[in-house]
Amino acid sequence: MKIGVVTSVYALSETDRHASFLVESTRHLVARGHEVKVFAPSYEGCRSHSVQGVPVHRFRYFPRRWENLTHGEGAPNRIRNPLYLFVAAFYILFGLIGLLRFCRAERFDVLHVHWPFPHGIWGLAAARLFGIPMVLTFHGAELLLTRRFPFVAPVLRLICRNADGIVCNSNFTAGQVRRYTSKPVNVIPFGATVMARAADRDPAKPLKDILYVGRLIERKGVDYLIDAMPLILRHLPTRLHIVGDGPMAEPWRARAANADLSERVAFHGIVPNDRLEALYASSDLFVLPAIVDDRGDTEGQGVVLVEAMSFAMPVVACEVGGIPDVVLSGITGLLVPQRSPDELAKAIIAVLSDPALAARFGAAGLAHAQDYFSWDRITGLLEATYRNAVGTPSGAVRATA
Repeated sequence: MKIGVVTSVYALSETDRHASFLVESTRHLVARGHEVKVFAPSYEGCRSHSVQGVPVHRFRYFPRRWENLTHGEGAPNRIRNPLYLFVAAFYILFGLIGLLRFCRAERFDVLHVHWPFPHGIWGLAAARLFGIPMVLTFHGAELLLTRRFPFVAPVLRLICRNADGIVCNSNFTAGQVRRYTSKPVNVIPFGATVMARAADRDPAKPLKDILYVGRLIERKGVDYLIDAMPLILRHLPTRLHIVGDGPMAEPWRARAANADLSERVAFHGIVPNDRLEALYASSDLFVLPAIVDDRGDTEGQGVVLVEAMSFAMPVVACEVGGIPDVVLSGITGLLVPQRSPDELAKAIIAVLSDPALAARFGAAGLAHAQDYFSWDRITGLLEATYRNAVGTPSGAVRATA
């Protein structure tokens, strides 16, 4: 098939890890013989390019200085600044014009739209004008906009009514999407975006390494993990490695320094894949202390947990959002209540002080990652979704709208 992928964010280069799960998804589709082209916004004037051989068409929507609505922090965070609402209006307008031109030139067999608000508006217009079946994938963040902007809910209902396939990244996201549609909603997660390799861990080493990987934004809850460190250090000598960047990097670095943890908490920033893989392979425990933030945003799936488990690493995480799809508490790791340094510390100590428990969690997590989150399984499910969409008479579907 010839597949058009519409997204708000896509890697800017071969080494950029933004939306790396989408890069990996398209790579596996291409490996199955499909032709994939990506339609995404520009970032600070960047032009169209390719990533791993997949063409990425970038559309311009604002002067370079302000053309950063969707990369880094992401649009839901950016539009907290009212000035970005003005930028967003141009984003929607020029994205619509750009996608119609793109689809007219490419003639896709199926259009796969990620983050359906606002991109589903573009997809719906292209689907109706050119007769292209449209598949939607919800990640969760776009649903938050219904709280701030009431008009988003009826728009989502319209888009879902006219979709030929609806996909979510987790059961949690699927539950939210079912408020807007009575159509079948399929759960297709994302797999690891790093190359798994044999773990290089010494269960007898005196200093244990705890790893966090992800954006440094409020909903990741890293401040609660930092607050848990003094409690952990009373029982076990440990180091916390924080990989990633974002607007909370400096506040959280200061939080660690104020607690006299500078030598026990290392902020690595964004690291290349080989370094990231080395950290996954050598660390003793992965922790994702995610929370439901003040806007109601939380973790849609938690791809980093899949990556950690693919290295046979035990995991501890908070029981929010789509995380329970990944972490089977008591089997592949431990789930704890959000916003609780005490509960985080207790779970971390329990795993790190019991090598047999850690090994059991690691082995079960590896099996779960290789089964439910394997890219072969995921790609097969996507292909089935596309085949079903293409085989559905688009006119019949739209007649029910």
